[in-house]
Amino acid sequence: MQNRNVVSARTATPSVSFLSEVSLLPSRTLLWDFLALQAGFIVCLLHSGNMSVKMALQQEGFDRKKRGYRDINEIDINMNDPLFTKQWYLINTGQADGTPGLDLNVAEAWELGYTGKGVTIGIMDDGIDYLHPDLASNYNAEASYDFSSNDPYPYPRYTDDWFNSHGTRCAGEVSAAANNNICGVGVAYNSKVAGIRMLDQPFMTDIIEASSISHMPQLIDIYSASWGPTDNGKTGGWRPRQRLTAAAPWPDGVNTGKGGAGSIYVWASGDGGSYDDCNCDGYASSMWTISINSAINDGRTALYDESCSSTLASTFSNGRKRNPEAGVATTDLYGNCTLRHSGTSAAAPEAAGVFALALEANLGLTWRDMQHLTVLTSKRNQLHDEVHQWRRNGVGLEFNHLFGYGVLDAGAMVKMAKDWKTVPERFHCVGGSVQDPEKIPSTGKLVLTLTTDACEGKENFVRYLEHVQAVITVNATRRGDLNINMTSPMGTKSILLSRRPRDDDSKVGFDKWPFMTTHTWGEDARGTWTLELGFVGSAPQKGVLKEWTLMLHGTQSAPYIDQVVRDYQSKLAMSKKEELEEELDEAVERSLKSILSKN
Repeated sequence: MQNRNVVSARTATPSVSFLSEVSLLPSRTLLWDFLALQAGFIVCLLHSGNMSVKMALQQEGFDRKKRGYRDINEIDINMNDPLFTKQWYLINTGQADGTPGLDLNVAEAWELGYTGKGVTIGIMDDGIDYLHPDLASNYNAEASYDFSSNDPYPYPRYTDDWFNSHGTRCAGEVSAAANNNICGVGVAYNSKVAGIRMLDQPFMTDIIEASSISHMPQLIDIYSASWGPTDNGKTGGWRPRQRLTAAAPWPDGVNTGKGGAGSIYVWASGDGGSYDDCNCDGYASSMWTISINSAINDGRTALYDESCSSTLASTFSNGRKRNPEAGVATTDLYGNCTLRHSGTSAAAPEAAGVFALALEANLGLTWRDMQHLTVLTSKRNQLHDEVHQWRRNGVGLEFNHLFGYGVLDAGAMVKMAKDWKTVPERFHCVGGSVQDPEKIPSTGKLVLTLTTDACEGKENFVRYLEHVQAVITVNATRRGDLNINMTSPMGTKSILLSRRPRDDDSKVGFDKWPFMTTHTWGEDARGTWTLELGFVGSAPQKGVLKEWTLMLHGTQSAPYIDQVVRDYQSKLAMSKKEELEEELDEAVERSLKSILSKN
């Protein structure tokens, strides 16, 4: 409570309990908020140095209310769609033994008038049933294509077991129409959906994959992908030649798509469970994508959830409960409905829907703006991971190794998006490299350090981190037993690679693999980074680290300097702590001068 105190008008004794209750926010900000909300107090401003009382003033308190906002408990959402009450991920009232309030908070966004209108989401999958009565009115034929059959009609190929229902289910989560007495309601029920059929052929090719990722960026705002490398616990990323083909659309799409603001790519983190690590998935771990994990309706992890340091946030699915209504309710093939959609396949489209609501609030949002909004507005809520604890990084942002920065909050995101100012230019810095081969001991750990100035003094100086990549070349007698951790100068530890017990590789290893972390978001990259490598299996192994290069990505100027703080208990307020303190000092000084001049 430095430099400030509050004195009660009745007792004339210090009363600082209100200030001490919230330790994450600057004391000046708390006091200013206290002054604005509390009546009947005399305020003494105590300045360091002479500690003199500059002004004592008692004022009456009165009400001011924001217009256009209502308490969420007062919101009355009426939908006649038969599965709407079973869509607990939209509004969780405890259905299927869930935890009330643990949902995407779409009701608040809808109440504010945001339903996805004017936004198109491309579902890259096995096709969509665009004749489905719950999808037909929102289908964007112009933005759709079938790369599996090379024609403009991405209708799913028929199989007796309805195997190709995946894309139709994902499409319904995003864009199913509202109030038509059919199935359920999409997260962004007035958005348009495009079908990009690309998963239904004997083998994937570089051309099909690259063409799908870069299809119609002038029409498609958000791409949703609920697929990736095989989740068998031993497969890795993309093949080497794909770095020049399938990987190529990323920079082009995020820089030139969506009218120049950049396409937004949403990726399911993977369904390999504890046997896999999504940092081995070149798509889910790409800094160009927003990787989404899942929780079930009571906040626990799904049994298939993969964990990794590249996951940015989470939504909902099923994967632990046998209750038939605990799955994701959505559209199904041939005009049908289902309660059985699941996996992180269901999580990614929900996120795409939330992002569509944010885009309606502000069509100028870039792909990086969306990632910043995700970090700032996602909530821990009641998510709990039995393996990984919630931790705070060096600037106070709370994260979890599996859930990322928490569950998406549509209401919070659209409110922040509405007045959002695009973040500053992004820079890339090679923070340093270790090129000499180092042996990894069979017991214990190989510990290396790298001190960097983050390119300070150069044009590409990175002061505020977004993504960090550890580009690593390593071989081991058993790749699956490798464990790799990296700790930032501000003390944040990221698990770059967990044990994958099914991975028996002893030849390939990882060749210049970019392990990525988002856990150091907002931190200062300057200082000493620590890399730890070891084996965690039962049998002794050997290995060699051949290269470690530190890649830093972020901004030179404070990313939120132009953002308006409306909630002093928010992550945005915490991220702007120093700036808010300076602003408050200036505001207090101006107010005092005005009061003194009148007296």
